[in-house]
This record gives sequence, C-alpha cells and structure tokens, in this order.
Amino acid sequence: MKPVSLFFYVVLSGSLFLQAEETPEAPFAVMTPDQVRAFEIEVLEKVADLALIPPVINASPLPKYDYDQLDYGMTIGITRTPKGRLWAAWVAGGDSPEAFFVVNSSDDDGETWSKPRLVIDAQSKNLPRPRSILVGNLWTDPLGRVWLIFDQSMDMFDGRGGVWATICENPDADEPVWSAPRRLWHGVTLNKPVVLKTGEWMLPISLDQRGGLDVFKGCFTELDPLRGANVFVSSDKGATWERRGAATFPNPDWHEHMIVERKDGSLWMLARTAKGIMETVSTDGGRIWTEPTPSAIHHPVARFHVRRLASGKILLIKHGATIETHEGRSQLTAWLSEDEGKTWQGGLMLDERKGISYPDGFQAEDGTIYISYDRNRSTDGEILLARFTEEDILAKELKGPKSKLKMLISRPLARELDGLKAGL
Repeated sequence: MKPVSLFFYVVLSGSLFLQAEETPEAPFAVMTPDQVRAFEIEVLEKVADLALIPPVINASPLPKYDYDQLDYGMTIGITRTPKGRLWAAWVAGGDSPEAFFVVNSSDDDGETWSKPRLVIDAQSKNLPRPRSILVGNLWTDPLGRVWLIFDQSMDMFDGRGGVWATICENPDADEPVWSAPRRLWHGVTLNKPVVLKTGEWMLPISLDQRGGLDVFKGCFTELDPLRGANVFVSSDKGATWERRGAATFPNPDWHEHMIVERKDGSLWMLARTAKGIMETVSTDGGRIWTEPTPSAIHHPVARFHVRRLASGKILLIKHGATIETHEGRSQLTAWLSEDEGKTWQGGLMLDERKGISYPDGFQAEDGTIYISYDRNRSTDGEILLARFTEEDILAKELKGPKSKLKMLISRPLARELDGLKAGL
C-alpha cells in the first residue's frame, strides 16, 4: 500500500481520537494484531468509498484520448442503434487498476470508424490508489436507447465495486447526449441484459466470490452472502433494478455469466470458472438456481458469448475448432443450436490467430450478426469486428453479400509511434 499520512487515516476513518499530548503512534501501540487489521480494513473501506463518487462522462475526448495517445486495447462491447449506427467500447490503460473506457462509432456498418467519441476515465493523481473503469458493456434497449454499463472500483476490485450506467436517448444524433452516470448496485456487469418473455429486463451482475483483491482482501465481508453470479430484474424499463437471486460456482473466477431464456421458460446460465465453463438452470425466474455442473462446451478460462437469435436458434461464440476442444485464446468460432443448447451445428471460423478473445455481439433486424473481439491487447491492441449470418455459420464459410471478417474497429498508436521515434 502507498504511504498514507496518519491525518489521512483519521479523516477517512472518523474513528481515531488523539489527545493533544499523544505522539502519533500512541493509539497503535496498544492495539493487538487483530485490532490493527480491523483498523486497516476500516480505513481501506473508506478509501474504497472514493469509487462511489460519480465519474465524469467526457464527450469531447480529443486530442487527449486520440489513438496516438493510447497504447492498449481490450474489447468491452458493441451495439447498434435503431437507425443503424454502430457503437463500440473498449478498455484502454491496461487490464489493470489503470483501466478506463473509450467509445467510438461507425455510420457505414462497420467499414470505417470514428475517432474516440466518449471516454470515462476515473483516474486521478489526487487518489491514494488507482480508480479503475474496467468491466462493462453496450446495449440498445427495446426503446432504442443505448446504455453504456460500466464498473468503477478502487484498484482492480476493492471487494465491493459498483455497476454504473449512462444512457443515450439520441444515439444517432451528430452530438449524442449521455445521461449522468447512475449507480445500479455493487459488483460488475460484463454482458448485455436479456429481455424476458414477461417483458422484464434481466441484467447479470457479478459480485466476485473471492472478495477484494490485493490490499483490499478482506474488505466488505458483510456482502459475502450476496457474492456470486447475481441476476437483477427491471419491470419499469430500467428505471429501477431489483436483485432476484444468484448462483455460486466452485473454483470461482470472473463470472462473466450469460443467460438464455429457454422455450420452456427456464433460464440457462453459463459462467466462466477457473476450470472452464459451468452451467446452472432456474425454473422460477432466477430466484433459485440448480447445483452448477460442468458444461459440454470446452473452453479456456476466457469470455464467451451465447444469445438467442430471432430465428429461435441459440448463437454460441467460443474458442476452438470443435465444441469439445480448444487451443487457448485462438480459433474464435461461431455455432448454432436448434435444440436449446444440447447440440451445435456449423463452426464458422471468425479468426484463427492466437491472442484473440472476449467476444460480444448482437443481431441486427435484417438477421446479420455482429461480433467484436480483441487481438494482442498489450501489443497490437486491435479491436476487431466479424459480420456474418446464420447461413454462413452452417456453411462454415462466408456466403452473404455483407459478410466480412477481421474488420478493424480501433487500434492504439502510441506504442507504434514511440517505436518510430526511437528509431530516428
């Protein structure tokens, strides 16, 4: 932990009283090791309160956040507006406490992309620890509004985190307006909400089962009963969200869970664990979940994508040339299921290269499927787009006139420019 003055401890904790004649170390001299640790936790939780301050939405990020100033790229999500504009979001700064969000757009179906149009950067030199924006997604709701959902936490995860959302009601405008960020709950959300047959919106929120990381280990133990792959539901078009239930998994990792509503009304949840994908089912709308079991989908410890398509089929984006195999974060492939995830057909190779990961996507009204992903985050930092159809998946090759792979969404240029300067 960075050195912090006693004054800072006192101001943040509000629980330490010093007599005028006491030396600064006097209160600590009489503490037992358990009392010292309790005091450390108390202070660290106050430090974590700095993540409760609403972040600033920067809708004029240039030139400070132009591509020549960025040196990292990890994809977050992609969405489409009712009029066809594409919005993409990614992480800059690193898969680290220094992370922040960058967003750009395309008005020609992903052929070309704008410079960064929106940045959420919560870093500040005034803070005792980094404050990260690291996990989130983009989603177009049934009303046509674009949601940018993101987390804010001290360090990578302070034990509590926080899911925030900013909403754009005019995402096709020349100057889109984003609402003031609103905190929805604790934890993080990586994947899009699902609209249920009831009309409710279901949002997956992960409150990490492992608790706080690094110096924040042991913080916010009162949240332990709520830790897991939570599901939240809104019945008022996103105005309010209510926790409905949660599943917990053995060998926990980042949950990154996704939910598909099956035709029988049950909910099928897939989640990332340290041992691969596991799954669980709820038959009561997400309140109670079955004991998790290993999935037949073999996958590295990485993000995947699964979603119901308009045809009724289920789309799966995974690593590996077959459902039963994978070779790490390479061979990103697309699959379809007509029997609610029991078997899979197709196997369209979206990108065969190594160092690719974190697919996210959606299906447009004309049936076209869009998947974003990243490549070599810390070196190339590319955010890429695959555009294809169900027919392409089944044919295992591109057939559609609009279908196209390895389309560039963004690429950081700072490292490349530094290399050129060094070679002069």
